[in-house]
Amino acid sequence: MATTGYGSHGPLTGVRVLELAGIGPGPFAAMLLADLGADVVRVDRPGGPGLGIDPAYDLTNRNKRSVIVDLKAPDGPGTVLDLAARADILIEGYRPGVAERLGVGPDAALARNPKLVYGRMTGWGQEGPLAERAGHDIAYIALTGTLSLIGRPGEPPAVPANLVGDYAGGSLYLVVGVLAALQHARTPGGRGQVVDAAIVDGAAHLATMIHGMLAAGGWQDRRGSNLLDGGCPFYGTYETADGEYMAVGPLEQRFYDEFSTLLGIDGEAPDRSDVTRWDELRALVADRFRARTRAEWTEVFAGTDACVAPVLSLREAPHHPHLAARSTFVEHEGLTQPAPAPRFSATPVAVYRGPARPGADTGAVAADWGVPGLGGGGGEPPA
Repeated sequence: MATTGYGSHGPLTGVRVLELAGIGPGPFAAMLLADLGADVVRVDRPGGPGLGIDPAYDLTNRNKRSVIVDLKAPDGPGTVLDLAARADILIEGYRPGVAERLGVGPDAALARNPKLVYGRMTGWGQEGPLAERAGHDIAYIALTGTLSLIGRPGEPPAVPANLVGDYAGGSLYLVVGVLAALQHARTPGGRGQVVDAAIVDGAAHLATMIHGMLAAGGWQDRRGSNLLDGGCPFYGTYETADGEYMAVGPLEQRFYDEFSTLLGIDGEAPDRSDVTRWDELRALVADRFRARTRAEWTEVFAGTDACVAPVLSLREAPHHPHLAARSTFVEHEGLTQPAPAPRFSATPVAVYRGPARPGADTGAVAADWGVPGLGGGGGEPPA
């Protein structure tokens, strides 16, 4: 379906996405599609999703447009289905059965648009004993075993914000799923379908390599005891003299040799292959790092292949010379934010529009998508 009257940015230009407003992984997935050039129209509800964030700062709504539709009003479901009839992808993040009760479930939407890809984003999935239960990222990654991997031995698992579950196991799998389904829908004889993206499925899938190592006897099923989970003294973080931290990861021998020389331990460190002496090696490395500040160690390891980097804060990261040179972070309308990723040689992507204000694009979307039932004309949310 061709998009008319709205921009040309990125490889997904011409793809229309309808997002039924929610919080968390659904909006992030829709943002990623918008960053890649899709015309994403977010259907906000009167009063908003209830997260309490000023819409002006909700960066997951950048590069989108917004309309307001009350799905509980008599004409609400019909208006959403009119939009779905003109969309390529629909994204919703309700509990199973809610979209159906509102009159905008897959059966109704696909009846209007047989080529539609209907993306469903949940934590537990559309079926199973927990499908109807509430939940959040931490519970989803807990049940998959993923949370058990993170943290120090003998201490509670560390909470990785909501990056591993909501966004890695949820949003990214939803995006892969809807784009794969869109490819199928656009092939001769292809048709639309439902994509069931569950955070538990994605978070479990992320650990595929580790499950293989576990089966082969190369991974111990306990936290902080393995090569990549902080159990290894040359793959972890160390405090510096000023209370900051350095990240260390010279796994390969040639990188480790350079690391140990620059750290000044090559003449006294125990053999790194002797796991029984890892505690001794860790203590030695920690002692050395505590002797200098983070800035001093950063200078020592700069320009080397020792695989050592300073642990930067969210506010510090945009100013790192490498990230600044790549424009990994950009500023748009006064807000510093991660730039769209990945990058494309022929169809570059960018932040070209700030966070969509609820209902602000009603008139434009009504005209572009040919849905006069949206009404408004003035483009402002109702009072």
